[in-house]
Amino acid sequence: MNGFEATDLWGLLGCFVSLSLMSVGGAIATVPEMHRYLVAQTHWLSESQFSASIALAQAAPGPNVLFVAVLGWNVGLASAPLGAPMAWALSSAAMAVSMVGIILPSTTLTYFAARWGHQNRERAPVRAFKQSMAPVVVALLISTGWLLTSSHGNVQEAPLLWLLTLASALLVWKTRIHILWLLAAGTALGALGLI
Repeated sequence: MNGFEATDLWGLLGCFVSLSLMSVGGAIATVPEMHRYLVAQTHWLSESQFSASIALAQAAPGPNVLFVAVLGWNVGLASAPLGAPMAWALSSAAMAVSMVGIILPSTTLTYFAARWGHQNRERAPVRAFKQSMAPVVVALLISTGWLLTSSHGNVQEAPLLWLLTLASALLVWKTRIHILWLLAAGTALGALGLI
């Protein structure tokens, strides 16, 4: 893993600003690109740190986007040994930069686009755009699930995890079961050591 320095904050901000503008379906839909940048390209996080950051934030109550803050915090911790004042300062700065980068551009764009879309909601191109975004969002969410599942092994190495992922996706798609019940089931299976 590479160390994170204060000069890297600009690169981190640039990454999250660009992802913010691509985050159709929410920030979780951009997880594969976050993984590419934070794990594969810069090596600020390991595979397990990346997956654990997302899992921890998704299990906690609150907005879905909090996983970005946890990622930023963990990137900052890569700067120095745990407990060092510089690591805590850089972690706080990386967390703030990540959250501002992911939230500000998309909320600003959404605000103005929603106002314009509402004023022009009866136009055919506006209706067509809204209808065409659904498959894009679904594809981005599937790629996120694939990335998070594949980081724990392939089908031969972790068949129960892959089966659980497929079953959860089908249940969310075909039933009205609340997703918290599926998270609870996954937690119970993990606590029992089955996945």
